[in-house]
Amino acid sequence: MGAMQKVAKRLGKDHALAAALWETGWYEARTVAALVDDPALVTPAQMDRWCRDFDNWGICDTVCFCLFDRTPHAFRKVEKWASQRGEFVKRAAFALLASLALHDKRTGDGPFLECLPLIERAAGDGRNFVKKGVSWALRSVGRRSAAVHEESVVLAQRLAQSPDPAARWVGKDALRDLTRPAVTKRLAAKSRGR
Repeated sequence: MGAMQKVAKRLGKDHALAAALWETGWYEARTVAALVDDPALVTPAQMDRWCRDFDNWGICDTVCFCLFDRTPHAFRKVEKWASQRGEFVKRAAFALLASLALHDKRTGDGPFLECLPLIERAAGDGRNFVKKGVSWALRSVGRRSAAVHEESVVLAQRLAQSPDPAARWVGKDALRDLTRPAVTKRLAAKSRGR
């Protein structure tokens, strides 16, 4: 990854180059494509095309974490992809939501709270990459603010009691993280304005 980041830094932002790199189908080229593409030029159609091409968690997460979460279309894609059947398309919904929760400092709590039902509906998907993406999203959303944290913990508790093994795993995994003293202390300090 370090070598690909260095190459991308030397190349700079280049939307046309990113498209050409993506078309090669090579993992390394696609990773560099995610790093050099210009989020302002990424269209919803491009996002859907690239998402359909995801064939492993690494490229899925890299594209969502380094590019898609910086586009103005991100929240709409979370909602759309969360209802899809394909394993990496569905994972992309939650990798994108986790990335938004970590990087988007301008959006208020509302859109993230609105995504909690998407997380709850997907928590029962037992496919490993989806299940882990759903947990990542719940943990990341839950760290945004005290209000979102409270709602996320309630959801995680409900999932942890589920008879469904995948949902129960997601709930317990998220609860472990969201109730850590370091997380609750940081959120308390943040809500006091420090």
